Amino acid sequence: MESDREPVDEESERATEDADGDAGAKPPRRYISVLAMVLVAVLGFTIAVQIRSHSEDSLESARTQDLVRILADLDAQRSRLSDEIVELELARDELASGSQGHKAALERAQELADAVGILAGTIKATGPGIELVFIPGDKPIRAAVMLDAVQELRGAGAEAMQITGANGSAVRIVAASFFAESDGDLLVDRVRLTAEYRLIAIGDPETMATALRIPGGVEDTVKKDGGTVMVRQPGTVDVTALADAAEPEYAEPVD
Repeated sequence: MESDREPVDEESERATEDADGDAGAKPPRRYISVLAMVLVAVLGFTIAVQIRSHSEDSLESARTQDLVRILADLDAQRSRLSDEIVELELARDELASGSQGHKAALERAQELADAVGILAGTIKATGPGIELVFIPGDKPIRAAVMLDAVQELRGAGAEAMQITGANGSAVRIVAASFFAESDGDLLVDRVRLTAEYRLIAIGDPETMATALRIPGGVEDTVKKDGGTVMVRQPGTVDVTALADAAEPEYAEPVD
């Protein structure tokens, strides 16, 4: 009985097997593209925060000490971005390294997930950093002053922050955090904090401490109001407060 099957082209079979073998050796091209887009998004987020913190200030009317502070912040930002570029180029080379690419992509994806979790405030963090204690004097610590302190720390490379009040309430500070005042207390993301305030930041301790002590900066402002800012460098600090991960209402991911 004759078979109804079509004759098989042996060369086509071998070509298909070779293609399958190559596909198994390398991670899917779409996977690498999506991962690269997320890495670029993280960089863009960092740059946007820095630009936003200074965009409202007019450079033409800024004081000399303000210009010095902005220049120092931008120089530190440029140095960090240069380091990140080198890291991303190394990651790109690993992702394109043939049979090891898939494993490298998974490891890189986990590292990225951890980094995004720290930035979003959804996971705890530990590392070198500083602890600031804001003690009010005749006047309460103003919300604007605390916001300035957060921006100064961000500009100096702070990667994770939280603020705790004397009443024990703690708030993770993220990009969307906001500060307000109510009856002499601070409201941070609608959570009431009573003085004195303890602000913890993970990053390079010396760089952050220097940024806060620039003439005309946060320390000087608090002193003018009769208060005190104590800067401590305990070595390793822990950021344990978590932020609620808000579900986007309108935005959707794009393939």
